[in-house]
Amino acid sequence: MVTVGWIMIVIGGLFDLFGCIGLVRLPDVYNRLQAATKCVTLGTCAILIGTALVAGHGSVAAKAILCAAFILLTSPVGAHALARAAHRSGIELCEGSVVDEYREVDRQ
Repeated sequence: MVTVGWIMIVIGGLFDLFGCIGLVRLPDVYNRLQAATKCVTLGTCAILIGTALVAGHGSVAAKAILCAAFILLTSPVGAHALARAAHRSGIELCEGSVVDEYREVDRQ
């Protein structure tokens, strides 16, 4: 189980690295929010689950699992709220965007 835990930690670190690169390279706030949410949700949760596997039984593993569950519940909801607020405040999508589904919802 320790080896699987270390593999999860490395995979989580790679997701975090790629998410940080996405924050710098992507063109607009909506794409950056997507990269940040994926970075936190997949990367940090993988690191926490790997930590729980490495720690074995005990309080460290329980806290890591609880933190991962909290992140899984709150990170996507927070990113959605930020994207909706950005759209309602008038921040435009990048030039390459094809569809704006929120525009149809806001008109109703």
